[in-house]
Amino acid sequence: MVGHRRPWTQAGEGGSGSRLALRTAAGDGNNRACGRGVSARRRVGPGAAGTRTNLPEAPEPGVELVAYNGDGPSEDVRRLLAGTTHLLVSIPPDLEGDVVLRHYREDIAALPDLAWIGYLSTVGVYGDHKGAWVDETTPARPTSERSLRRVQAEQAWLAFRHDTGRRVEIFRLSGIYGPGRSVIENLKAGTARRIVKPGQVFNRIHVDDIARVLAAAIDKDAGHSIYNVSDDEPAAPEDVVAYAAELLGLPIPPVFAFEAAGLTGMAASFWAESKRVKNTRIREDLGVELLYPTYREGLRALA
Repeated sequence: MVGHRRPWTQAGEGGSGSRLALRTAAGDGNNRACGRGVSARRRVGPGAAGTRTNLPEAPEPGVELVAYNGDGPSEDVRRLLAGTTHLLVSIPPDLEGDVVLRHYREDIAALPDLAWIGYLSTVGVYGDHKGAWVDETTPARPTSERSLRRVQAEQAWLAFRHDTGRRVEIFRLSGIYGPGRSVIENLKAGTARRIVKPGQVFNRIHVDDIARVLAAAIDKDAGHSIYNVSDDEPAAPEDVVAYAAELLGLPIPPVFAFEAAGLTGMAASFWAESKRVKNTRIREDLGVELLYPTYREGLRALA
């Protein structure tokens, strides 16, 4: 969850087991942030704050970190919400629904200067489309409990928009990659595998481009409540691994058939869905020019 006056941009999508961290970013002294999950940040001018799975040993200059486990309201959170103008929520829902709305709905509704709320969701809400294209008008039909909770959280925030008249926008993120979080690290560690499932494609977005989209959305109200945040080219996972290996000058890992890969749990659930996510709204309506329009540009920057 973020409140801000904006020198930093952070974006992320959390996991259900991560801890909540509050950030107050430096600048003019009025940035606020609170989130839970995996964060990435980039100095892009306008910004918001985001999430971390843990507290760093040394925060950035001028940044205040407040640990919060999400179990109930916190006076520290309420203190940091005061004066917020832009709020970015990246806390994943739990079994009871959206954590932020459950504990701070009235506090947020009462903020006098609040101009924008962004909620980070996932393209997983679309479910499986057997490789077909989807856009923001495609009905959500989640196939996992995790994605169903995301749909319910989206609906709760859109209901908040309706009830309060606040500007709320939903950002459905594709698979996030960036520094320290990509196939590059897996290849260097010797753990990368080329798993092949005929017809399977995944959608991706570099963390810097998430920040870019959020900054554009803050600055321009294009009249939409939902945006897909994805790059231009859905791609087969085995192609991405092979390309990264070539960049590093490493042997291309051998192919494993999906049936023999032994995937279980959350990993298996991702492979149960295949779709191609259109990003027309962020490009044409928000005017975003992606820094990394495909995985090739993104991996070259990381190699």
